[in-house]
Amino acid sequence: KSGGKKKISKAEQLRLQKEEEERRLKEEEQARLQAQQEEAARLEKERIEQEQMEKLKAKDQERRESELAELHSLEQKFLSAQQWKTDYRARAKWEHYLSCDGSPDPTVLQEINTFMSLWREDQNEDIQLVMEKGEQVLNLIEKLQFLLLDTPPNEITEKETVQYRESILELQDLLHRKYNGATEHLLKVTNMYEDSDTGNMQAVIKDKNVTFCIWANLKKKVRFKNHVFWDTQHGFDLPKSLAMSSVAVRILHTHYDHVSPLWLQCQSVPKLEVLDSKELTQHSKDNVEEPEEEEKKAREEPSMPAEEETCSDGRKSASSFKEDSSSIADINETEEEIEKKSEILDVPPQVQDPLMQEETNEKEEAISDENIVDLQRFVPVGGVYHIDVLQLPPQVKEMKGWSMVELLDVGLEAYPYPPTEAEDATHPPIQITLRLSDNVMYFEDPVIARWDPAGQQWRTDGISNITYETQEKSIAFEMGAFYTIALLQDAHLNMPYQAWELRPTGTDEALLTVTTVFATIQIQIKGNQCMLSSVVVEEKDVLSHVTGKWTSPVDLRAVLKKAGVNIFPGEYSHKYVSVNKKAPLAEVRGYQQMALVASAFAFAWSKWNLEAGQEQVVFKVSEHLKADSVKDKDWSLYMFNGQKAQKLKIAETSEAFSEELEEDSEFHSTLYHMLKDFASKEAIDKVETASFLFIDVVYQLLLATRILTYS
Repeated sequence: KSGGKKKISKAEQLRLQKEEEERRLKEEEQARLQAQQEEAARLEKERIEQEQMEKLKAKDQERRESELAELHSLEQKFLSAQQWKTDYRARAKWEHYLSCDGSPDPTVLQEINTFMSLWREDQNEDIQLVMEKGEQVLNLIEKLQFLLLDTPPNEITEKETVQYRESILELQDLLHRKYNGATEHLLKVTNMYEDSDTGNMQAVIKDKNVTFCIWANLKKKVRFKNHVFWDTQHGFDLPKSLAMSSVAVRILHTHYDHVSPLWLQCQSVPKLEVLDSKELTQHSKDNVEEPEEEEKKAREEPSMPAEEETCSDGRKSASSFKEDSSSIADINETEEEIEKKSEILDVPPQVQDPLMQEETNEKEEAISDENIVDLQRFVPVGGVYHIDVLQLPPQVKEMKGWSMVELLDVGLEAYPYPPTEAEDATHPPIQITLRLSDNVMYFEDPVIARWDPAGQQWRTDGISNITYETQEKSIAFEMGAFYTIALLQDAHLNMPYQAWELRPTGTDEALLTVTTVFATIQIQIKGNQCMLSSVVVEEKDVLSHVTGKWTSPVDLRAVLKKAGVNIFPGEYSHKYVSVNKKAPLAEVRGYQQMALVASAFAFAWSKWNLEAGQEQVVFKVSEHLKADSVKDKDWSLYMFNGQKAQKLKIAETSEAFSEELEEDSEFHSTLYHMLKDFASKEAIDKVETASFLFIDVVYQLLLATRILTYS
């Protein structure tokens, strides 16, 4: 036989097995040696890196004191700004005193009391005169609110705080009483405003602060039970029983809110706390003291007592506010204690870590009644609508050239509806249509609420069949009785922000852009002022009535919130927004040092800020000495924890987050010195010569928007 496979002998098999075994052992040995070499190389690399890191840390530690001293001298600009504002307030007070223009100084109790007494006694109830005087009263209220928000705690006493709040409440009450007097005066001379078609009176009288829509039922004909005021597009449809009665309907739209509790009207922004860099070497972030539980509780807003003395229209009176003054004093005292504690970090009490507040918030009483509006979450936007049905007063009669009218000493009287004697019977509702202001942004359907004078709160019950027409900007609803109405919006619709950017545009000029889900807001900064440059919604510029006006950060904040665009987190906002929590040390020092270099460096949002953990903030930075926008390739990433700054190797487009240092870069104790390593001489000169007022405004806006935690 031929061609068959040759059988391998046993000896041959053993030889092949031995060769195979030797080859396997050799390969294993080679792999082991390679792994050993690689491990040795890795350990050596780690050792070198560790050595370099130790050298960098040692180098950072060596120059730490001198860097902090240099930063400290830069930070004197914050103190200069504080001093300038103190001097400015004193100068304004003196100039007002010298002007002798007849207007009172609202901070001087005697002057403001005299002003109010004289107006109370003034019997002239002409509506135009009342509205003119009303504008003066609103200016006085604004001045007091500004002082409460803008004056540092060490410059205002508890007594002054209570006095200013009482004056605000008394001025608000007096103004509303005068509006009622003017309404009564109008209703006595209805023939001046008689409508030729219906024979009923109708009048619309308005200025920039207030709109009166008044209708008097002179003919008592059922077919005229509904009416639309053409100037304003507000309207109503009355039940038949009212259409047959001697009544008047008033829709008084105040473009401001004097009804909500005063704490909502005067919500403060975090105050400027000047950082002493020398303390940095003494205090590490480990010895941050948490405020005591009682102090945290005391920081919550005083809840309004249930039974209070109220004004004629159910708003809180100034005298009842006096009873609260001791509790306000206690709160102020406690805030001062907290401030002393937070000075370790130089963190304003309003910017304490939300984590510190969580226990307190859990203990807060939950609002048990779902019809009560949570004013920490929803805020009135677009003013307040006082919708009243009134008794028609005796009319003026013309006799032989004389005008005669019966005088009743009862003032403006509400007409009871539903009638009090028939509580069990059902009464048809009143239908109301309101045309919303073009000066306000409603990003979602507003919540309609009525003011409850007894409970001093906004409620959503008693209002039904609501229809909101987005295109027409009108809202229609039914009410079981006549109420004071507000349209409320979620205060946190525009949070968290989607992006932000701060870039210099000239000497002591910058542009802050905040992009939210609904809008892009641009704020220009120049010297000691800022200006709302634009608000863009769905590619259209809106709110043109408030753009292009230079103002202070405090006033800008009030203007934007009033217009329904809130990019200013409040004390409790972290309960309603998913916050990117950051340690106060990193956040506040971040804002301070960004402000110090904002004249020559642009900053922007980075997605890696979310990944960097609570102790550190990450943002994009670029030296920027031209007025145009920053190109993508010019950005670098920096990380800062309040005590150490570093430039990162990763880019915004990298796959994953890493804290690895950029090659040939070092650690520094301050952001300023970190940027100095890569900056031109021109940029550093700009930083050193930047105006202290410009730096202060940038810092105030960063602290008010809290872009590092709410993005």
